[in-house]
Amino acid sequence: MTERPHDETAPDTRHAPNGEHADHGAVPHDPDDHEAAARAAALHAAAHDPALPSPPPHPAHEHAPGTTVSAVAADAPEILRLTALEVHFPVRGGITDSLRRRPKGVVRAVDGIDLSIRKGEILALVGESGSGKTTTGRVVVKLTKQTGGTVIFDGEDVSTLWGTGRLRPYRRRVQLIFQDPYETLNPKHTIGDFVEEPLLVAGRGLSKAERRKRVIDALEAAGLRPAADYAARYPHELSGGQRQRVVIAGALVMDPELVVADEPVSMLDLRRERGLTYLFITHDLAIAWVLADRIAVMYLGKIMEIGPAERVIRAPRNPYTQALVSVSPSPDPPSEGEDAQRTILVGETPDAAHIPTGCRFHPRCPLAFDRCKVEEPPLFDVGEGQQAACWLAKEG
Repeated sequence: MTERPHDETAPDTRHAPNGEHADHGAVPHDPDDHEAAARAAALHAAAHDPALPSPPPHPAHEHAPGTTVSAVAADAPEILRLTALEVHFPVRGGITDSLRRRPKGVVRAVDGIDLSIRKGEILALVGESGSGKTTTGRVVVKLTKQTGGTVIFDGEDVSTLWGTGRLRPYRRRVQLIFQDPYETLNPKHTIGDFVEEPLLVAGRGLSKAERRKRVIDALEAAGLRPAADYAARYPHELSGGQRQRVVIAGALVMDPELVVADEPVSMLDLRRERGLTYLFITHDLAIAWVLADRIAVMYLGKIMEIGPAERVIRAPRNPYTQALVSVSPSPDPPSEGEDAQRTILVGETPDAAHIPTGCRFHPRCPLAFDRCKVEEPPLFDVGEGQQAACWLAKEG
């Protein structure tokens, strides 16, 4: 993650007015990578289907089947903890608002969340565009400044860690894989130059030969082989999926401990080989189910549900999660002759500057009742490591 010149003391809202990183339309990608991810999700579902006389073997990924199984031990130490995290962006008013002294509003992009990640874990942060998931990731990598709450990394409070000199050691340990490789890569630089740049910016004192070896190793780890051939190419000579892998190599070259991966199509699970921890940001619940140990579902700046991936997918307790699951590839396909039950949400996500009272999902929730409109539910413990912010979850 190269350090881009901008004011690090203020929130970066250049990409979207609500503080969320712009989606830039459909992110370009390699069809082969997308098909591979979809195929893995389908095999995952088939392996759990009791209706199949001979279900296929479970796909070989580290998140094994089961309700609470994780590749990470329950007593593994925390590497990241967010407490009461808030990111509020002021809304600029017009001249009339200033003359009439109207109070300025705020966009509550992230509105008070608690989140922790253990070393070696993959936590997927899932939600629609505008949910606050990308803003959360930008806070973790210190590209956006929080307006409230704390960020603890490996036991150290880094909430007030700002300034290029102070951030340099932190950014050696925490890297970001950007959402759009087309914006990240410089068309005038070779792939080798791009991957090497973080080493030069960090000033690690490596010789040219040592940097070259790190670049080749990172490209190999990202699946670009032969690495020497790719290092000499330019971005326009690569496919969309290959460009995404180049961006991944640019993060891996720093040998980080925590990787924040923002909507990567070519998501690579290298935690066993490199001891990595991932905050995996995505809108695709099916891919999150395949890759993650735990899933946290965000909506309008709040976490609506969090728990082991299998529990969240198989037994979602928040109506918002239930709706997302219903339109994703199902772990339990309907029997022959039966139609899949899908919940199609009505209406658009409300403006983060005008969040509804009560449960912020209630205007679109098919199960909302009177209490939902006036009182916001906290996260209730519903068992087996799963929590849901819903009054119905409290009642079981």
